[in-house]
Amino acid sequence: MIRVAVVDDEALVRSGLRLILGTAPDIEVVAECSGASAVNTVLGSRADVVLLDIRMPDADGLTVLRQLRAAPRSPAVAMLTTFDVQEYLAAALRAGAAGFLLKDTDPEQLVRAVRTLAEGGSVLDPAVTRAVIGGYLAAEAEATAAEAVEALTPREREVLALLGEGLANPQIADRMGLAPSTVKDHVRAVLGKLGGLNRVQAAIVADRAGLVTSRPPIGGAR
Repeated sequence: MIRVAVVDDEALVRSGLRLILGTAPDIEVVAECSGASAVNTVLGSRADVVLLDIRMPDADGLTVLRQLRAAPRSPAVAMLTTFDVQEYLAAALRAGAAGFLLKDTDPEQLVRAVRTLAEGGSVLDPAVTRAVIGGYLAAEAEATAAEAVEALTPREREVLALLGEGLANPQIADRMGLAPSTVKDHVRAVLGKLGGLNRVQAAIVADRAGLVTSRPPIGGAR
């Protein structure tokens, strides 16, 4: 069972997400709260996945993100966002966000995204992908990203391309016909050669370097 915590200052948003996720037999919303009590509530719930509002009046979503990521058993955190918070996206990415979802994400896509996050994958809503890439690499040219992947082997570039699609390790293993342990080693090598990036940052580098020719629906191909 995937344990999910929802952090948003609006009770209506929390209730809506709980209702949607409650339709999935393998997902349980174990906690919901506003930002003020987020860190203690989330860590106390032992959530696997956190849906966190990026901007709340009673707490800084980025601060909550950093504190959760610093915890010994850190859950995967996807930021809930709207179109008017682009200035926060790059900071959330650097703080370790595993993805970005719009608050009005389609219910089926939301469920799929939570499953992908629980498997260790990343999720980028197509509607905000361009904003995330622009915010994170605004000062970088495409050539910079291309140079970053030159040190990778052909197999590692293939892995990076699949990271760019938001796939988790089991999905990459299925796609490439490799053992999950082998994929894990390749992913670790790729992230290390790219300067210790996380999976979402690596996905953005893959996109900017031209390795991602198409992006599947939120949560990757199933």
